[in-house]
Amino acid sequence: MPQLPATPYPAEVRARLDADAKEVLARYPGSRSALLPLLHLVQSEEGYVSRTGIAFCAETLDLTTAEVTAVSTFYSMYRRRPSGDYQVGVCTNTLCAVMGGDAIFDTLKEHLGVGNNETTEDGKVTLEHIECNAACDFAPVVMVNWEFFDNQTPESATQLVDDLIAGRTVEPTRGAPLCSYKDTARILAGFPDERPGAVEATGGAGPASLIGLKLAKGEALPKARVVSPRAGQPEGERPEDARPQDGQPHDPQVHDPSPAERLSSHDAPQQTSASDPEHSAGPAAEEGE
Repeated sequence: MPQLPATPYPAEVRARLDADAKEVLARYPGSRSALLPLLHLVQSEEGYVSRTGIAFCAETLDLTTAEVTAVSTFYSMYRRRPSGDYQVGVCTNTLCAVMGGDAIFDTLKEHLGVGNNETTEDGKVTLEHIECNAACDFAPVVMVNWEFFDNQTPESATQLVDDLIAGRTVEPTRGAPLCSYKDTARILAGFPDERPGAVEATGGAGPASLIGLKLAKGEALPKARVVSPRAGQPEGERPEDARPQDGQPHDPQVHDPSPAERLSSHDAPQQTSASDPEHSAGPAAEEGE
């Protein structure tokens, strides 16, 4: 059955959104280019892009509701139904999944009693899996309202959502202080974050992201990195040979990485069927042999 027209915003809400939309439109020479920030704007009002929000964007930009709907359903950043105050996204792409992302996601589903893209009964937390948080060097990563929580475990992620639900202060690993999903949507619409110190706290890339850049520039790292040996490396040249034996003093040049400096799988290769004699895949054979 055809749907009834979307319910319009109350007069005071419409007046406020019209003023904000005028400010957004002034940034673009072509009005259609303002659609993405306008979708964030209406999302900041209701916590998702409702049919009312779609109608508002269409009317403001002289588009059809079909054109606006096509864009709002294409990008996963726009919610299509009411969401929680905190959008908890667990990266389940390849590296995060291997490092524990799948276990974190399964643990949170069971702990919160919700499935993917579902919200807890109290309306506090919406859980979803995310394909990539662009933070592979801090895997496994969880994001809350697009702020980073790096190097997570099932236990730390469980404590994180418990703190969110209880209203306790939660600090991202890096980046700006956490705010509600609606407030985050307004910032993404292009309006300033007026919280004291929030802009200064955003900072830059974390130390794990900058190591490669420093090496490329020829900058020496402050301490030596000790990693597992690569195949074929002669005895006496392997990094673990530099480790002190029992009763010997520790060499200050040998640095044991902290969790925040987690080594990548390239630095510390894991056993595979090709390198583990006890679980060899054997030579390739024709099908049936």
